[in-house]
Amino acid sequence: MKIHKILCAAAVILPLPALACTSLIAGKGATADGSVMITYAADSHTLYGELYSRPAADHEPGTMRKVYDWDSGRYLGEIPEVPHTYATIGNMNEHGLTISESTWGGREELVDTTGIIDYGSLIYIALERSRTPREAIKVMTDLVKDYGYASSGESFSIADANEAWIMELIGKGGKEKGAVWVARRIPDDCISGHANHSRIHRFPMNDKENCIYSPDVVKFAKKQGYYSGNDKDFSFSRAYAITDMGATRGCDGRVWAFFNKFTPGMDTYLPWVMKAEGEPFPLWVKPAKKVSVDDMKWMMRDHFEDTPMDMTKDVGAGPYTVPYRWRPLTYKVDDKTYLHERAIATQQTGFSFVSQMNAAHPENMRGILWFGVDDANTCVYIPVYNCVTEVPHEFAPGNGDMLTLSWDAAFWVTNYVANQAYNRYSQMIPDIRRVQKGEEDSCAAEVATLLAEIPSMDDAAARKRLNDHTAMASARYVKAYKNLGDYLLVKYLDGNVKKEKDGQFERTPEGMPVYPDFPGYDENYYRSIVTSTGDHFLSE
Repeated sequence: MKIHKILCAAAVILPLPALACTSLIAGKGATADGSVMITYAADSHTLYGELYSRPAADHEPGTMRKVYDWDSGRYLGEIPEVPHTYATIGNMNEHGLTISESTWGGREELVDTTGIIDYGSLIYIALERSRTPREAIKVMTDLVKDYGYASSGESFSIADANEAWIMELIGKGGKEKGAVWVARRIPDDCISGHANHSRIHRFPMNDKENCIYSPDVVKFAKKQGYYSGNDKDFSFSRAYAITDMGATRGCDGRVWAFFNKFTPGMDTYLPWVMKAEGEPFPLWVKPAKKVSVDDMKWMMRDHFEDTPMDMTKDVGAGPYTVPYRWRPLTYKVDDKTYLHERAIATQQTGFSFVSQMNAAHPENMRGILWFGVDDANTCVYIPVYNCVTEVPHEFAPGNGDMLTLSWDAAFWVTNYVANQAYNRYSQMIPDIRRVQKGEEDSCAAEVATLLAEIPSMDDAAARKRLNDHTAMASARYVKAYKNLGDYLLVKYLDGNVKKEKDGQFERTPEGMPVYPDFPGYDENYYRSIVTSTGDHFLSE
């Protein structure tokens, strides 16, 4: 398997600009169609968006599996293979089990440089060896117990068609072997999430069906001086993570935005989000209405719209209400440090997905990984089924890379579209939404048809049909987005907007371009000029 650099680390280990990775969760009773859903945005300035895969395999006794650090590619060691490993496609395996993550760093002294299982390897090895979340939790915790944990604090979403769990884990800094961890099952009728800050505070210690934890999770914290109270009052997050504004506004704020979209009363927790004051908001909430697959896709495109952190409202949005801020996320003015908001949707995403897992679906469609590359806000989510064994050329490793442009790679054509919009967002986004929605609506209609057709097919025919559909949808989207990028370049050239009629740019009877429109800037921008310059530009 190719090694990929995913930089998902919180402010404790790296400065605020490196904050990355968001995962949202919805139980089957909280969704419109009874699916369990989790999402993921793998955010990094150096991660190339592509779809990883590994075939199922049988292994002879004594076979060893080499382990490489997922971020750096550094060889860590090797572990014994199991007799059989399951096929994986992206962060899903052939049984529809899906795992995502977000890094929160935690206490620096707990990074174990002697461990050989890093967070990325932990995910993919677990997918190869597990059918259910409970099996995955055991595989993951046994691995770090036996071989040591080589990364910093991490949250994992672990789900299949029946249940979803959140597990948080951090090493012991070489002081003892293994890691301390807590895993909690998300109630079926609730939504949850994590985004680079530890979200598990107090947890039930006598509910083994819904809460599992390492035997020494409290004892180790006390031994290290992180906690001294009663076991029942122990907070995993307070003991092992670092709580500051970087953690709450830069991280928890993204989960709060998800809750706020679907659950009333979340304003109560704004002091926690904005200033790390008061009580943290719950690990999960019950939504006021059931969420759909589309809701989860659009949540991945969120920029805090209609909240106090709305990125389209402050002066940083500029004259085209751009909901993006370039790095670094912190800056100084007159020796005071300020920050930009960090939303779920961000320009530097390598890949993202919405995993839809439904027990009522045909076996080969038990899991649908709605997969996209580059910025989740402007990507198209393509359905990739749990039985898919052939990665479409448009998403294939080796089709371009971060330094090599490829015009038939999904990552590059999506960047072609997105990076034009970052300059004139309010003008271009309606054109992008038109094509994006068209592609996703087509995929959704085709998936509905397949759900009706596949049960009548034999296994081989069904697998071929689903592999072919993922390939067809991928190729169609990349062609549509290349055309969209060309269209944006022509339409908005040089600050103008060309006139159109019946879907074509207008020409005069003599064949010349019709004179374009000059939309200029928005009123807020003009007012800001007058506010800062007074009568300097007054013309009358």
